[in-house]
Amino acid sequence: MPQFPTDILIAGQWRRGAGEPVDTVDPATGRIIATVHSASAEEVAEAAEAAAKAVADPAWRDLLPHERARLLHRIAELTEEAAGELSALQTADTGKTLAETRALALSAAGTFRYIAAALETAEDSLTPPRGAYLTMSVHEPIGVVGAINPWNSPIASDAQKIAPALAAGNAVLLKPAVWTPLVSLALGRLITRALDEFGLPSALLSVLPGSGRVVGDALVRHPLVARIGFTGGTSTGRSIAAIAAQKLIPASLELGGKSPTIVRADADVEQALAGVLFGIFSSSGQSCIAGSRLFVAREIYDSFVGELVERVRKLRVGPGTDPATQVGPLVHHLHRDAVAAYVDLARSEGARVLCGGSEPEGERHRDGAYYLPTVLDGLPNSTRTCQEEIFGPVLVALPFDDEDDLVRQANDSVYGLACGIWTRDARAAWRLARRIEAGTVWINTYKQFSAATPFSGWKESGLGTEKGRDAIRAYQRQKSLYWGTSDAPLPWAN
Repeated sequence: MPQFPTDILIAGQWRRGAGEPVDTVDPATGRIIATVHSASAEEVAEAAEAAAKAVADPAWRDLLPHERARLLHRIAELTEEAAGELSALQTADTGKTLAETRALALSAAGTFRYIAAALETAEDSLTPPRGAYLTMSVHEPIGVVGAINPWNSPIASDAQKIAPALAAGNAVLLKPAVWTPLVSLALGRLITRALDEFGLPSALLSVLPGSGRVVGDALVRHPLVARIGFTGGTSTGRSIAAIAAQKLIPASLELGGKSPTIVRADADVEQALAGVLFGIFSSSGQSCIAGSRLFVAREIYDSFVGELVERVRKLRVGPGTDPATQVGPLVHHLHRDAVAAYVDLARSEGARVLCGGSEPEGERHRDGAYYLPTVLDGLPNSTRTCQEEIFGPVLVALPFDDEDDLVRQANDSVYGLACGIWTRDARAAWRLARRIEAGTVWINTYKQFSAATPFSGWKESGLGTEKGRDAIRAYQRQKSLYWGTSDAPLPWAN
């Protein structure tokens, strides 16, 4: 059993927060596993002021890029070494399977390692002069960065913001989700250990659990916070964007999704069945890029959906600690109830529940936040069930007649985060991939990620980009330098 951290990291110090206590619940059992005292608004301010001093400290301010890269490599090493403990913590906190949480911990290590390599090879540039001067474009830190992350994949989301922010020379105030602070606190321990080893200010990172209403609002509004990185719901993202606009600071927003996954008549059926199952039911559907709208060519619709339903019924639902589990509990009983309410809504809209649609029965599942993998059909794409993000193990299936009909339905959404295409026809895949309004399109695969590949959302799925080489630049400000090269006097010299 892992050790559950309860102290929080404020301005370089580990201590009990002055805010309200929040119980962390194991969603597989309903038992309280830890009580973490939130940060207060005053402690957010304390952390921001200490972070601003840390950014200005010569030990950090003058650290050369390749030396910052060494720090990131060390964080990657420590994260990889602690992958087992981090995995157990995240499974206890979120209910995810150990296989998935281990992959997420290793993904976080890989993100720090990739960003370190990108930092080693990042270059400023000489720009073509248009007079008697030399022109340079350089990049400098923004200062204090606020990072606000959701509960579904905390450690991977943390790394995607902390790594480029530190690489760029900033300090970070991290607010983990109120339901799942434990693995973020554990990662904070590893990062402060690396900072201490390098003799760097520990206030470069604060980990400030608590509600969005108190901690999130104080973080976003603080005058020293000069950039926001947010992953979460679209409505919260809008509020953050409004505050960022008032402050005239940059913000990146990775928001919701209702991603289409498309099965053409010429698809490899076995490959498509496995991909559709994984795309929606892995992580218990609690993923912004979940393939939650299934579009199947009408000529194979009945046979494909029929076989899919048979396989969904066989998915193994259980605690994340059981190696046989494929679908774990939802993150919290309140969220389970919200998912169940959406299925009730689907019924009222006229949906057929082909499988699932309820909590599993039996002693094993009695106290956990479980919900059966669910497949719905019989609804038009215009219904709320097909348009709103459910964020759970609920798939709605719809037929399509031709490519234009498919594209019209797939793009008929306020979201534009991801899409999956299953086909043997490379030309059709290319056409669809270019016509679908989404930031990421997978072809004959799903939910594959690379730290080297940019990730962004279109429409109400987000603003800005994470990952890739340019992730570091997103946490910097650009400055132009002009060096005069002429001995001739300036026009007003005399």
